[in-house]
Amino acid sequence: MDSVKKVGVIGVGHLGQHHARVYTELLDARLVGVADSDIERARLIGDHLGVSAYASLEELIERQSPDALSIVVPTSLHYEIARAAMEAGIHVLVEKPVTTRPEEAEELLRLAAERDLVLQVGHIERFNSAIRYISQTAHSPIYLEAKRIGPFSPRINDVGVVLDLMIHDIDIILSLVPSPIARIAAAGACIYTDHEDIADAQITFENGVLAHILVSRVSEKKLRQLDIMERQRHITVNYETQTVQINRCVSSNDGQTEILETPLFPKSEPLKLELAHFVSCVRDKRPPLVGIRDGKRALEVAIEVLRQIHDRPGEVLEREATA
Repeated sequence: MDSVKKVGVIGVGHLGQHHARVYTELLDARLVGVADSDIERARLIGDHLGVSAYASLEELIERQSPDALSIVVPTSLHYEIARAAMEAGIHVLVEKPVTTRPEEAEELLRLAAERDLVLQVGHIERFNSAIRYISQTAHSPIYLEAKRIGPFSPRINDVGVVLDLMIHDIDIILSLVPSPIARIAAAGACIYTDHEDIADAQITFENGVLAHILVSRVSEKKLRQLDIMERQRHITVNYETQTVQINRCVSSNDGQTEILETPLFPKSEPLKLELAHFVSCVRDKRPPLVGIRDGKRALEVAIEVLRQIHDRPGEVLEREATA
């Protein structure tokens, strides 16, 4: 099996251009082309990276026969493009949220299994060095609080903050709490757009763990933080600086002494780690860290949050959620 995989990128907007760039930096990947419905944009990125540009997925596949693709297009197109790519026998990394409907995610899962293809979901925060560290050390959370806030950007206008921002924290929290969800309560508001610009969700798990997520794109302060409370310590993760701070109290003859730890661990660009992982999974034919089941579960929670915000504004609803 060829150790260097031919890869392409579908959609080279703000995020897709970075997928294309990172592939040119990976030793076991060779970027063979980019595609975008805006052919001038595709040519701009393609010329910069020294690869061919195409106006469609079909043209890229026909001319370059890639082994794997990053799909970085609007969410409404994820299912259609991912299905077409996998039907052509191509391994796929599809950006979050995986699809607009859980049934579509289930269909992609079936197709990937039938064709023996790697299907990875682009939840990039799983590859944040700080999250990779705590995923190995945070074993018994009793409360988690995530805040992902910042100023308004007109660049994101096709979805609200739940699918754009909150889904990151939903995925991380689900990965850290090994329990089905018992209840979800959510609220939100539209401030600058027709979509929710601020949202708040509380998740209660069947094992008693509580989680609180606040996301906003109407705050003048930028913050990307996760706090994890355990019985013996408090862990704070800063997503932007990729740092971890651990507070714990130790009893002594003089009372209690607070100890502050700042663990040291290797840091790297999360997107580079994510795409390197994807390529290695394609090469070795092994399941990805963030598969379609993870993406589907995070999507189901996000959809329930959206339902509560937009269908029943002002009310707090409870629903027994399926694991």
